[in-house]
Amino acid sequence: MALSELYTKYNRVWIPDEEHVWKSAEILRDFKPGDDTLQLQLEDGTEMLYSLDTSSPQLPHLRNPDILVGENDLTALSYLHEPAVLHNLKVRFVESKIIYTYCGIILVAVNPYKQLHVYGDAVIHAYSGQNMGDMDPHIFAVAEEAYKQMARNNKNQSIIVSGESGAGKTVSARYAMRYFATVSKSGSKTHVEDKVLASNPITEAIGNAKTTRNDNSSRFGKYTEISFDRRYQIIGANMRTYLLEKSRVVSQSESERNYHIFYQMCACADQPEFKSLRLLRADEFRYTSMGGETAIEGVDDRKDMEETRRTFSLLGLTKDFQADVFKVLAGILHLGNVEIRNVGSDRSSISSSDPHIAAFSDLLGVSPDGVTRWLCHRRFVMVAETVVKPVTSKRATNARDALAKQIYAHLFDCVIQKINAALRVPGKQHSFIGVLDIYGFETFDINSFEQFCINYANEKLQQQFNLHVFKLEQEEYMKEDIPWTLIDFYDNQPVIDLIEAKMGILDLLDEECLFPQGTDQNWLQKLYNYLADNPLFEKPRMSNEAFIIQHFADKVEYQCWGFLEKNRDTLYEELIDTMRTSKFPLLANFFLEEEPGGMGSKGIKVRPARPGVKPTNKNLRTTVGEKFRSSLYLLMETLNATTPHYVRCVKPNEEKMPFEYDSKRVVQQLRACGVLETIHISAQSYPSRWTYIEFYSRYSILMSQQELVLTDKKQTCRTVLQRLIQDSNQYKFGRTKIFFRAGQVAYLEKLRLDRLRGACVTIQKHVRGWSHRRTFLRMREAAIILQQYVRGQRRIRKSVTAAALKQGWAAVVIQRYWRGHLTRQIFRMVRSSSIIIQAFTRGWIARKRYKKMVEVQKALILQKYARAWLARRRFQTLRRLVHNVQLSYRCQQLRKKLEDQGKENCGLLERLTSLAGAHAQGLDKLHSLEAQLGKSATEKAALEEREKKSKEDAAKTIAQLQQEKDGFIVQKQDLEKKLADTATEMKDGFDQIKTTLKEDLEREERLRKIAENNLDLQKEDHEKEVEVLREENRRLKEERVHLLRQTEEGAQVNTDLQDQVIQLTKHVKVIPELRKDLHNLQTQRDDLDRRMKGQSEEAIAKMSVITRQLLGVMMEGEVISRLASDGPEQIYEAGDLLTAFDGLQKATRVLERKQKEQKEVSDSQIEGLTFKVEHLQNENNQLQKLFQEKMSVNDSIGQEVTRLNQENMVIPELKQTVSELQRHKQELEEQLEEQTRGMTEKIEEISKKLQMNVEEEASQRRLLEQHEQVEREKEEVERRVEELEEVLRRQKNTETEAKTRFTQEASRLTAENMDFEEQLDMKDRLIRKLQNKIKSLQTSEKANQTPAPTIPKEYLGMLEYKREDEPKLIQYIILDLKPRGVVVNMIPNMAAQLLFMCVRHADYLNDGAKLKSLMNAIISGVKKVITDHQADFELLSFWLSNMYHMLNCLKQYSGEEEFMKQNSPRQKKNCLQNFDLSEHRQIFSDLAIRIYHQFISVMEKDLIPMIVPAMLEHESLQGISSMKPTGFRKRSSSIYEDQEIYTISSLLQQLSLYHSTMSQHGMEEGLVRQAVKQTFFLVGAATLNNILLRKDMCSCRKGMQIRCNISYLEEWLKEKDLVQGTSAMETLKPLCQAAWLLQVNKTTEDDAKEIVEQCSELNTVQIVKILNSYTPIDDFVLDCQDSEFLYSH
Repeated sequence: MALSELYTKYNRVWIPDEEHVWKSAEILRDFKPGDDTLQLQLEDGTEMLYSLDTSSPQLPHLRNPDILVGENDLTALSYLHEPAVLHNLKVRFVESKIIYTYCGIILVAVNPYKQLHVYGDAVIHAYSGQNMGDMDPHIFAVAEEAYKQMARNNKNQSIIVSGESGAGKTVSARYAMRYFATVSKSGSKTHVEDKVLASNPITEAIGNAKTTRNDNSSRFGKYTEISFDRRYQIIGANMRTYLLEKSRVVSQSESERNYHIFYQMCACADQPEFKSLRLLRADEFRYTSMGGETAIEGVDDRKDMEETRRTFSLLGLTKDFQADVFKVLAGILHLGNVEIRNVGSDRSSISSSDPHIAAFSDLLGVSPDGVTRWLCHRRFVMVAETVVKPVTSKRATNARDALAKQIYAHLFDCVIQKINAALRVPGKQHSFIGVLDIYGFETFDINSFEQFCINYANEKLQQQFNLHVFKLEQEEYMKEDIPWTLIDFYDNQPVIDLIEAKMGILDLLDEECLFPQGTDQNWLQKLYNYLADNPLFEKPRMSNEAFIIQHFADKVEYQCWGFLEKNRDTLYEELIDTMRTSKFPLLANFFLEEEPGGMGSKGIKVRPARPGVKPTNKNLRTTVGEKFRSSLYLLMETLNATTPHYVRCVKPNEEKMPFEYDSKRVVQQLRACGVLETIHISAQSYPSRWTYIEFYSRYSILMSQQELVLTDKKQTCRTVLQRLIQDSNQYKFGRTKIFFRAGQVAYLEKLRLDRLRGACVTIQKHVRGWSHRRTFLRMREAAIILQQYVRGQRRIRKSVTAAALKQGWAAVVIQRYWRGHLTRQIFRMVRSSSIIIQAFTRGWIARKRYKKMVEVQKALILQKYARAWLARRRFQTLRRLVHNVQLSYRCQQLRKKLEDQGKENCGLLERLTSLAGAHAQGLDKLHSLEAQLGKSATEKAALEEREKKSKEDAAKTIAQLQQEKDGFIVQKQDLEKKLADTATEMKDGFDQIKTTLKEDLEREERLRKIAENNLDLQKEDHEKEVEVLREENRRLKEERVHLLRQTEEGAQVNTDLQDQVIQLTKHVKVIPELRKDLHNLQTQRDDLDRRMKGQSEEAIAKMSVITRQLLGVMMEGEVISRLASDGPEQIYEAGDLLTAFDGLQKATRVLERKQKEQKEVSDSQIEGLTFKVEHLQNENNQLQKLFQEKMSVNDSIGQEVTRLNQENMVIPELKQTVSELQRHKQELEEQLEEQTRGMTEKIEEISKKLQMNVEEEASQRRLLEQHEQVEREKEEVERRVEELEEVLRRQKNTETEAKTRFTQEASRLTAENMDFEEQLDMKDRLIRKLQNKIKSLQTSEKANQTPAPTIPKEYLGMLEYKREDEPKLIQYIILDLKPRGVVVNMIPNMAAQLLFMCVRHADYLNDGAKLKSLMNAIISGVKKVITDHQADFELLSFWLSNMYHMLNCLKQYSGEEEFMKQNSPRQKKNCLQNFDLSEHRQIFSDLAIRIYHQFISVMEKDLIPMIVPAMLEHESLQGISSMKPTGFRKRSSSIYEDQEIYTISSLLQQLSLYHSTMSQHGMEEGLVRQAVKQTFFLVGAATLNNILLRKDMCSCRKGMQIRCNISYLEEWLKEKDLVQGTSAMETLKPLCQAAWLLQVNKTTEDDAKEIVEQCSELNTVQIVKILNSYTPIDDFVLDCQDSEFLYSH
């Protein structure tokens, strides 16, 4: 869709205005192509015609819909242009009182000129960890983004804060550094964070001053690097400064002040520390009274001085250094008051009695005469002489001011260096974040050298900013796979070239400064000559003393006067020498000569556009412009190496009025700081960017039914857009977003509003029709009724008589009674039917319920038995599996160790083989060297033989010539000549041979050195092999230690076997006692026989005694007969002792029952005494049989004892086997030690011999001997290698055999031990049964006579344990116990119960040491568990429940009355008797509190990432979208693409998990409710804080979503039965009221009163904040931006 089609009726546009820059107007008639005017109506109702150019009409800017106004990000507006930006900032600043706004990557900060409560620690913690787009714009959000990117990407960051003077740059930079200091607390004792923040008051005192625009204006640029370590905690900082305004020290404009430090000192002049400085009032010093004002409203200089001195001390700057600084500052003030008088026309002088020159000299330790002389004179060095010439008072004053400026500049640098030294702490910097507080673009009525440098710096920063914005835009397009098209944006490189390139402004300025007679006018003329053709440079029409530069922000006219002097910044050399001779060390150090190359000390080389001219002498120093350019290059290099973040501070008005907005001043600053350039770059491409989900949610109303049915939402969005916008160039589809060109979102909003408006009209039509029709029907019905009554009245009056009235009344009465009768009959019939139906229904329901209960009960029984069977089967299977796994694992471990040992041996053999190969190579090299040496010796012998032969031939020739001398006199001379030639040739030949021999000797020497080097290398290789062998020896020793450990384990097994044998021996000792009991029984039987024979004779005399005896005998007889009938032979012959024992128990019960019967019928049994006497003989026979059976039992016991003794014979054999294994193991260890010692000795011997051989090989003469020695060593090494291999082979075989044998023996012993244990258990059971049987037989007769009542066994509720088992107890119950075990879940608080049972046992034994040790062990164990598992919620819940239960047990059974009120008598009886555990109760209480805090912190850590997405961002109400049409562009660097999406269901699931875990662990109900309450408080607080900090969340629909989510939480509480007693919903009251506030009407006074009454949990600030941030989602929702309404109550 074309943009011109949007200029329709009712749309609004922006037109230029002189007063407000832009003003709004509404279109009254649709625009059509070809129209030359646009009919508009202004906001005040005035109509106007806006003229257009028909050839190329420049239509006015369209205004964004009101729904888009006030957005957080300016680039999210549909129409991106200057008036939209200006209006959006005005709405946010003036109406919403919001000072921060995003503009792409820029944070725009408007100075409110008022203290706002948005910088507290709570706000810092709210922004900490949040993504940049999730919260409202804030300086803390930018700081958090920089900190997060540094930690995530390990890349340095920079925050660039710029703006005009008074815009709030310093405050913004201070808050950014405060944020870093707060979120990165190191916890160290150095307090680096406090020092970083403390540096701000000092730098502001010495570098800030009051100007006409700002009471605390920074007069220098500052770049602060905050250093972080690897844990991203602050470890230090470093500060760089740029372009201090030194001229302010000596001159200030009207209504301005000097630097703050001077006024702070003057305010404290009466203090003792400043008495020696001879300070006056500020208005009495020239340098502090030139501006006319010496005080600032609302500023106390005296208190500021205290703060400055406090921060000096905090940074570690000593009192002496502070005193020195104050001395220098006082000296500058006194220097400014020095009076310079004219003496004639060309001379000047200073009075020697001037008190200020004396004070200056005394304070700074300089000579007053020297200062006075060289202020009023100047020395000129000529070719032949030196001339001292007086100067005028004007030049002397300039020299004085130059000296003051130079001293202050040096002092400023010194203080900054001291601060950097104080902020530098030991430790390596891992990364840093730089905060740049630098001046913004400046343009005044009179602009000089300072404004030129400032604007030059801003040009460089703007270029860097443009490139960064362009780069981010390109990255966004590439990330979304959208074709990249080149965006045309302003490039200010030509302006930078104009300033810094070759023959540029700075270059010509430095060149002019080289000339002693150079002037500003000459320099300006050069500019006119060289730069006249540059389009960015202009000459003013009406002035020849200025020039104009077209900067990126605006045209600036600079006055040339003072450029050269400020650029030179010269000070007379005589004054410098005077300062150097000062007795004040600090001042003398200021003026020390700088060593050349000082600028390169930082290690960064700066290459200017053109190399500067080198000074020819020391008087030609580096200019200020060149210094500034170098420092600027260094700054840009630092910024380019970091990731920048931009903060642009804006000054809203010149009067410093709070929340007053001057559109002219704001738009001027927006143009200057790059905000509009960002808008321009964004508008050139696709500024509006929506995700597919956001687009679908917002514009689903424009979709057809067929499109809504599609499941692929991305494809649905594509189809809808292609249908709605025909031009595909107006939008692009990315991977995750849809990109729109400017105006397209507004067009979609128009279509959406048209659809909604049409729907509203349709709804209104039907509603109004229905309402009118209902009214009409009511009126019609009322009219008909009235007509009926009127007509009836008339009819009655006409026709009704008295008789008719009576008849009518009678008929009515009859009808009444008849209708009542019929109604009663129908009622009775219906009631009877209902009762019958209810009876049958209730019966059917009851039968169905009973049937269901029966089925459920049967199913439960079946499940119980089935689950028990399955559990037993699983346990048995698991036990078999564990045994098999243990056995296989141990076998694998042994095999692995054997394989590792074999591999190590193979590696040793390979190393020895490589050693032998290397040695053989060395020998081959020696053989080659020997061959070369022999060849050289042969050649040498041949040469000597040839020389000897030549000498002999010469001697023979001489003898022959002498003999023939007489005969050959004529030829003598020729022969002598020939002889001389021959001798010369021989000499040459001899020299040549000698040279050849020397070369051969040198070559042999080199070969010898090479051989020595090779031997050294071989020696090193031998040493390495020796180290390897030593390592192998160490490993063998470790293996030996392992074998020793296994031997100890075998000894432990042997000890256990011996203990079992001892126990068996103890049991065997019982057998003689059994035999003794049998013998006693035999004796008793004989006595009984004799007594029975006597009874037959004395029956009548001793009737009563015989009666008692006979009763006992009869009962025994009956018992024995019953036992005999059961088959005693089968019992004893089969050997089933358990059956025999059961039979004895049965006999005992029979005897008891018979005894009771005899007591009941004792009187009636006297008649049967005769019958009893007859059966005495039979009873005796039966007793004899019983004794015979007992004897057979004794025989069987003897056989068992014999068999046990035989089995015990096996134990010595086992002992002997174990002894043999130990002895064999000792032999292996001894053999291993011998082999190790031999190997070590051999290795040492080899190394010693190799060392000796290397030392002996020193000269060439012993090469052959060395060869033989090496041969012998080779043979020796090979022989030893073979020996080592054999030893290792034998050792490996021996170890393998020993391990195999040991493994077999261990397996066999383990199996035999298990068999012995089973047999011993069986024997123990048998012996116990026999003992019980004998005891029952012995007490049978006593039981017949004195039966004792059965007493039930009483359990004491204690757990007995031994002191030495305490570590195991703690290990099993505390350290190794898992909260998910079956037993733990079945028995809640089992651990606490077991531990308390142990405590009761220790108290029962009255063992204080044991009890104290147990309590300490419990506390230490629990602390260790919770320390090792600090983030394990289940474990913390488990131990919180157990510790709370343990604490309750200690209180309940403590014996104190206050805790025993609810105890039962049994519980009172079981209280602790001997010890007072009140101190331990306090420790357990503290431990429980610690666990609870940790438990809550774990829950908070899990819930915090879920609360905001679930409660605010998730759309829980389908069809009610609270998403605004902003297309908000979040930074890709801040958002994780795979970030999990949380919903209200996710939050409820997490809460259910917490509740089920706490319930499963049996946590006290009060604790559960407290934890739930605290969790709900966290949910409410986090949600409310985000509402207060996020403007996009303050809408009516969002309020509906919040209330819906709160209802879900309330339903969850009801489901878990937590509504009563938790007060959890009470904690959500503030959130409920905030959601209600978003939905309620907010327009009238009554609404305000209702809000005050209903929002009782919210304070006034919160209510006003929500109302200020409230933004309607649609145009149909009313806004509440009326300030009268906001502040009426």
